Amino acid sequence: MTEYLPRLAETPLQQLFDDLPAVAVVGPRGCGKTTTASRLVPNIVHLDVPAVTQAFRNDPDAALRAVGEPVLLDEWQMAPEVLGAVKRAVDSGSGAGRFLLTGSMTGQLDVDQWPGTGRVTELRMRPMTVAELSGTVSKHGIIDRLLTGDARSLQPADPPMSALDIEDYLRLALRGGFPDAAAIPERSRRAWLEGYRNYIVARDSQLAREGTDPTLFGRFLDTMALNTATVTSDQTLLDQAGVTRPTLLQYLHLLDRLYLTTTLPAWSTRLAPRLVKAPKRLLADAGLAAAINGVAVEDVMFDDQLKGRLVETFVIAQLFAEVPFAAASPKMFHLRDSGGRHEIDILLEYPRQRIVAIEVKASGTISGTDTRHLTWLRDTIGDAFVCGVVLYTGPFTQSLSDRIIAAPISTCWAKESIDIMPDDRN
Repeated sequence: MTEYLPRLAETPLQQLFDDLPAVAVVGPRGCGKTTTASRLVPNIVHLDVPAVTQAFRNDPDAALRAVGEPVLLDEWQMAPEVLGAVKRAVDSGSGAGRFLLTGSMTGQLDVDQWPGTGRVTELRMRPMTVAELSGTVSKHGIIDRLLTGDARSLQPADPPMSALDIEDYLRLALRGGFPDAAAIPERSRRAWLEGYRNYIVARDSQLAREGTDPTLFGRFLDTMALNTATVTSDQTLLDQAGVTRPTLLQYLHLLDRLYLTTTLPAWSTRLAPRLVKAPKRLLADAGLAAAINGVAVEDVMFDDQLKGRLVETFVIAQLFAEVPFAAASPKMFHLRDSGGRHEIDILLEYPRQRIVAIEVKASGTISGTDTRHLTWLRDTIGDAFVCGVVLYTGPFTQSLSDRIIAAPISTCWAKESIDIMPDDRN
């Protein structure tokens, strides 16, 4: 039996279930929702078993009463009628910790089929981070430590001579965060991820009941993987995927509903009025993106454009997974101006409009060019700028100039070397 690895969502989920009658754990298929949720209840109903599915479709209220409480209703979207039964049970009873639901598709299938509003509280899980996979989840994660603006708080505890290089980072990125894929040998992992892609295209896309064409949707998913971590115009996606504009909008929405994409909205400020409003879109997992692109580590090493996109997708996945559970509660954006002169990969906006800006570099060295956008933002917004960080594949953490820091990408999951927390700045 595989050892259970603690998740970032574990304690927040326990707290919600202690306080509320019904909690839905949502996220992409295969990210570990059921494994984590099943630790809280003794009773699990697998709604992807045909006989069980049919029983809940025929008489969901009777089926729900028969299984008892507390209960985990796994893959509820296979029998969405169960949501109405949960609503009625919550309305007619009382007490916390009654129903856990897990699902790989967002609840709003249509207006009539999502009665959970106000009754079912959602908690989102994402593919596993490196910290989760390595069993090194820290009490004080990178999102909170960034708010110190201090290079010392970003210094990994491990000495620089043990640092990773670009090949190591690519192997971590292409491993991805799906627990089953990460646990198998590298030689078979791409086949698993390709099978995952095919299952999503052929099966899960049909749950939306929108008449999705699997061939067209598969081609569109492949296009999104090719353009991961970019601000790509709709016209470019239309041309590459060969779909119509209504189909484009439908498929973007479907990928969001399947939790397979991450969207970074564009940041705006009156101090820099010429910023673009287009979002940056990424696949939720760099390993999946690489498998869809049909590339291995050796291929990516010699393709600078793809290497940059996959490393950025990987880093954003580490940060995005931690943001909802961070004490500092920031929001995550990207920045790009309309002339293309200034572009910053990631912006974290903390309460009281404090800004941390992050550039991701698939390189082991840093030049002045790599920090110029961070310096521009620092000089533009002044005291609101806490720090700018270049996350790169080199081994050293250092202050480069006023509030501009270089740190290894491994800072995202490494144990901190000293205990510096931003408690006085929250």
